[in-house]
Amino acid sequence: MKILVCVKQVPDTNEVKIDPVKGTLIREGVPSILNPDDANALEAALAIKDTEPNVTVSVLTMGPPQASEMLRECLAMGADDAYLLSDRAFGGADTWSTSNTLAAGIRKIGDLDIIFAGRQAIDGDTAQVGSQTAQRLDVPVVTYVQDIELQGDKVIVQRQMEDGYELIEVATPCLLTAVKELNEPRYMSISNIVNACKKEITVWGHEDINLSPENCGLKASPTQVFRSFTPASKGKGEMLNGTVKEMSTSLISKLKGLHVI
Repeated sequence: MKILVCVKQVPDTNEVKIDPVKGTLIREGVPSILNPDDANALEAALAIKDTEPNVTVSVLTMGPPQASEMLRECLAMGADDAYLLSDRAFGGADTWSTSNTLAAGIRKIGDLDIIFAGRQAIDGDTAQVGSQTAQRLDVPVVTYVQDIELQGDKVIVQRQMEDGYELIEVATPCLLTAVKELNEPRYMSISNIVNACKKEITVWGHEDINLSPENCGLKASPTQVFRSFTPASKGKGEMLNGTVKEMSTSLISKLKGLHVI
C-alpha cells in the first residue's frame, strides 16, 4: 500500500505580526512549523504503516526551498520519501492554483492508495485545498476525518459533525482530510532524525510535473489577497456586581445609554 500525505510549512501564528502601514505579514524572524492538522494526517498514515504490511508513506509539499526543513521533520517522524514542489512559477498561488499544482505532483508520483491532508492550514484557514485536489484527481474525498479503519480495498471513516459524526465507507484510492481529534502526532526519534539527514528530497519544478506557468501560481489564481490586518482591540470589559435584579437593571440602563436598546 502506498500512502501520500500533503503537508505545508506555515508561520507560527502565535508569533505573526502585521505591518501597520503596509498591512502585510511580517515574516522576518518568524519561525515556521509543520501545519498542525497536517501533523495529524501524517500520524494517521504512520499508524497504518505500523500495523499493516508493505506500507510506504511519502510526504509532498509545495513551497520555497526552505520547506525542505519541514519535510525532513516528516522523515524524522517516520515517512519514507519526501517531495518538494518548488518553483518561482508556483508563487502567489490561491487554493485553486495550489490544488492544481499538488494534483500534478501527485499524478507524477502515481499509484497511490490513500492520500491524506490536514483539514486546513492555520495561515489561510480555507479548508479548500484537500477537496479541490481530490476533485482534480477524480478520486472520492472525505473531510473532517476523526477515525479510520481499513477493510481490504475500502476505508471506513468517521466524519466529524457539530453534533456527532457520519460513518462513511469509501473505496481506494481516496483522499482524506484529518482533524486534530483523529490522533496525537508522534515525536521524532533519534534514529529517524539521523536517517532523515541522509535522505535525498526530490525537488520538482513546473516542467517536471508537466504544468505550464499559466496554470499555476499567481497567474492561475482567481483569488488574490489585497490586504491583511489585525482587528482593532476592543475596549475593556466591565464587570457588574450585586443581585441578579440589580445587575439586570444596571445592564439595561447601560445598554439604553449606548442606544443598543
